[in-house]
Amino acid sequence: MRPLLVCLLTCSFACAQETTRVRDVIYQKRDGFTLTLDVFKPAKPNGAAIIKIISGGWNSTHTGIDDGAWPKYGYTTFVVVHGSQPRFHIDEIVTDVQRAVRYVRSHSVLYGIDPNKIGVTGSSAGGHLSLMLAVKGDAGNPTAADGINRASSAVQAVACFYPPTDFISWSAENDGLNGVGPLATRKPAFGPKIDSPAGLAAMGKALSPINFIAKTQPPIFIVQGDQDDLVPFTQALRFQKKSAEAGATCEVVIRQGAKHGGWAEMGEDSQRMLEWFNLHLLGLPAPKPFANGVTQLPATYHQKKNR
Repeated sequence: MRPLLVCLLTCSFACAQETTRVRDVIYQKRDGFTLTLDVFKPAKPNGAAIIKIISGGWNSTHTGIDDGAWPKYGYTTFVVVHGSQPRFHIDEIVTDVQRAVRYVRSHSVLYGIDPNKIGVTGSSAGGHLSLMLAVKGDAGNPTAADGINRASSAVQAVACFYPPTDFISWSAENDGLNGVGPLATRKPAFGPKIDSPAGLAAMGKALSPINFIAKTQPPIFIVQGDQDDLVPFTQALRFQKKSAEAGATCEVVIRQGAKHGGWAEMGEDSQRMLEWFNLHLLGLPAPKPFANGVTQLPATYHQKKNR
């Protein structure tokens, strides 16, 4: 065989083996539904895991699943599909993603990861669920019949885009209780528990990550646009402020002029998220130190050319 052909075949094989995908791994069965995740195994794993939550408006589908390029940097990546609203309500969806973390941790040996090096990421509703994992992770139930439920749902680092953090005070104090924000506009996602004023307040509080901030929460990195018309950027600012007051590590990047996604610098932001995970999961220093505060950066959008 000619040397050039050997080289090409070797390269093709190596490239094909760069990331191995395992589809439709079942992590939960309930109410007649099967919930799955896809596993992306890197060629050279670094021992840490990234859980990527697929969610938009608390709807989750198998279409468009991708690894987010995390395996390229050595992270074994678990892409989680959860039960969608309105069939499942947000409080149930939170238990779905907690279950996914428990599954990953309890199968750490199988997937070759350190159970104490798990990061989570997502955007919008996926970001909200990422934060719920951060602030509501638990040690598991040691007496559970199902061994997976004995595992912890805690994560060690979070990096996400434009997450809702406070349903009670959406744009202003307590406006969520008066017809503003998802408690009103996405009522089916919360379910019938919010039909009464008391239930509305209880559910809004229980599902707002800002209410569970503690010094012990994992390091959190949030990127948000100041022109976001779906999630007010003040949500991120208030979450960061309260985290800092609690003594927790939390950094927010505000992209000036950015809406709910689509700005040209999102690749740069994803790179910083990689550096965040590298720092907090692998102990690798970031090329540029993090501020553990609020940073303002410009955002640009590509102009569409007239044809």
